[in-house]
Amino acid sequence: MFIQITLAATAALALSACASSMSAPAPMMYSQASLPAAVQVPAGHRVAMETVGVGQITYECRAKKDAMGHEWVFVGPDAKLMDRMGKQVGTYYGPPATWESMDGSKLTATQLAVAPAAAGSIPLQLVKANPAMGMGAMQGVSYIQRVATQGGVAPVMPCDGSQMGSKQIVNYQADYIFWKAA
Repeated sequence: MFIQITLAATAALALSACASSMSAPAPMMYSQASLPAAVQVPAGHRVAMETVGVGQITYECRAKKDAMGHEWVFVGPDAKLMDRMGKQVGTYYGPPATWESMDGSKLTATQLAVAPAAAGSIPLQLVKANPAMGMGAMQGVSYIQRVATQGGVAPVMPCDGSQMGSKQIVNYQADYIFWKAA
């Protein structure tokens, strides 16, 4: 009888575990606690949308301003914005840097701060959104954070007078977190 009770209890626990694993996971709330203070969004805002930008950044070989020599200069991004499930929800392109939702609403922004990222990755960034154009997902967005960056840095190949005006495209990925006033 003891074995039957133990087997019944084990079966009940197994069914309970299966049932709880089949229920929908609790939604994850984005936390900026691990980010440098410079790129944290001020209190009083909430996450409106989380996206993953996957695309390319174009650089152009130009003469250095106020100095001798040449350098790779950021020209602009071209990326798809995907939701956490992998569905495209918008695009990010420039210049000027523009975030556009699939519903047609879009906005530009002004950079407030950057912070170092992992070696070989573009910096983390905080921008203040300008008022959105069009009604939709971008309406009311006040800040955008670029976090979890991978790649996207200027080319390592030399940039000299013989390559003046040439362009190089590098792949990158970053999370773009859109914030609205709470």
